[in-house]
Amino acid sequence: MDLNQYRNDYADATSSFLSVARGVPDDQLDRHVPGGWSARQIIHHLADAETESAGRLRRLVAEPAGSPLLAFNEDAWARSEALGYQSLPVATSLAVIENLRANSLAVLERLSESDLERYGEHSARGRFTLADWLEAYTRHPRVHAAQILEALSA
Repeated sequence: MDLNQYRNDYADATSSFLSVARGVPDDQLDRHVPGGWSARQIIHHLADAETESAGRLRRLVAEPAGSPLLAFNEDAWARSEALGYQSLPVATSLAVIENLRANSLAVLERLSESDLERYGEHSARGRFTLADWLEAYTRHPRVHAAQILEALSA
């Protein structure tokens, strides 16, 4: 896939997720399938994941090849009362998602095809290229949009 298609898919994934997430009525934010996350938890998770992804993108673009990219324990973050995944309103997290993805897209607009090969060493995945980053963070909001829809059907 070329860089323009990656950019377009990334932007589309953002719009798709935000459309689904903003469509969740407040009284249904905590619905979930057994053992699954609620829409509220998914939205807060995606905000934190986007915060991490924005940092990873910048490391991939600006730091030497092979720089470390740290994973995070998403289940532990979701269970942390201090992080508020189960109780905080979602408006701030939606704004974080929208703004960080817009900011990352602005970075992507300044890259060239050769930048797709830039890489870091992800603590859980190993070698992780900028193309891998684009694939992962285009797929991620789409997966979670589907999970929100599934949670609402519970």
